[in-house]
Amino acid sequence: MTKYEKNYNNYDRDGVSVTPGEQFKITIKRLGINGEGIGYYQRKLVFVPGALPNEVVRVTVREDLPRFIRADLTEILQTSADRIEPVDAYANEVGGFELENLAYPAQLQFKRDMIISALEKFKPAGYKHYKIPQTIGMDNPVAYRNKAQFQVREQDGQVVAGLYEARSHNVVDLKTSALQYPLVMKVMNAVVAMIADLNIPVYDEEKNSGIIKTVVVRAAVATNEVQVTFVTQSPKLLKKRQLLERIATELPEVVSVNQNVNPGKTSLVWGEQTIHLAGKKVITEVLDGLEFDLSPRAFLQLNSFMTPTLYHEAFKSLKLTGKEKLVDAYAGVGTIGLLAADKVREVRGMDTIEEAVDDANHNALKNHITNAFYEVGEAEELLPAWLEDGFDPDIIIVDPPRTGLADSLIDAILTSAPSQFVYISCNPSTLARDLVKLTDKYRVDLIQSIDMMPQTARCEAVVKFTKK
Repeated sequence: MTKYEKNYNNYDRDGVSVTPGEQFKITIKRLGINGEGIGYYQRKLVFVPGALPNEVVRVTVREDLPRFIRADLTEILQTSADRIEPVDAYANEVGGFELENLAYPAQLQFKRDMIISALEKFKPAGYKHYKIPQTIGMDNPVAYRNKAQFQVREQDGQVVAGLYEARSHNVVDLKTSALQYPLVMKVMNAVVAMIADLNIPVYDEEKNSGIIKTVVVRAAVATNEVQVTFVTQSPKLLKKRQLLERIATELPEVVSVNQNVNPGKTSLVWGEQTIHLAGKKVITEVLDGLEFDLSPRAFLQLNSFMTPTLYHEAFKSLKLTGKEKLVDAYAGVGTIGLLAADKVREVRGMDTIEEAVDDANHNALKNHITNAFYEVGEAEELLPAWLEDGFDPDIIIVDPPRTGLADSLIDAILTSAPSQFVYISCNPSTLARDLVKLTDKYRVDLIQSIDMMPQTARCEAVVKFTKK
């Protein structure tokens, strides 16, 4: 159940009841935060993946819950002017392709509307007066994802790799993807074919047996270097030598091969142990003239083409004299802090993944940056500790995961109250929630949405503040 659905689960819908398999006609009023169409049946909410606003549709009930209905799109009786033919045939079967049937200008409008809706729900101080420009989009909103993380399973005697079907653990075999950088899909398909040819056992979720669970392929767009990581049930990888030999011979663009061990049934893709198998330990991406080495678990924005735009928007609001001390929270491999390092006196950053912090400190040295330092730990723990030690930042830039900021980190930000503060968000709901507390000491000048993940319901935004 999504957060959006839980929200509406609090409302009484007068006992309206339907039966799975039952069909009825509704008009779609809007899109939900996961890109699904939303309509009403006798005042009861209905969530319909693949349906678009202003469409009249016939739906088939999948599940009737106390306060809302989940339904499948059966027939479009009146079509939206914004409907287009999705490039990927499975666009509404798996996550990450939710908006492929929506014209791109309408996608950009939807992402701006998501921010406005979240603000109206949480009502942070002054929200009705925030400046919210149109979403910045891509000129060509396809072939941008620099990483594929595909589950590997056996189905009907064939090895397949792809993403889970919505609300299930059935893997949809993805031989093509219009959203992936082409080199990523070339390598993914070749590696999966090698696994099948060599009869390497793949993971069986029901039996909790087999070896290879997931194949992760990441490409550095600037250098076309590719990194392959096999996520396995155990450290043992059958036919490893033959597999590595074939990769080296048939895929010269793959310059880094690794194994990550993640045993047992778990919703987490990554385990704690990563083993270097062949080639380099990292691949190198280039952003705004700086080189960034990436180890397998290190975070980098999935859209390398739009990442400079995102960071330029973040830096636009900063007034820099070269004397500032900047905190780069949730730093990943150091992209934000290192790109700003030549404009400030000192950069301090943190991340919870040790390999990412090692990458960030290495990337500082690689780019001859001597005023940046990164540390392993939670932002909500390290920032208060730094403040207690007397470190007084002038600028804080946060780029948290979808869960948003921990209350303890918000408290630390408000305690230090730097004169300049930027929040990069990938979730309008948690952003709006966090703004309720942050606007105690800061005014929101601007929320600029940026389409880092076209064809999906995901929205990235940069928030620029002025200290009260």
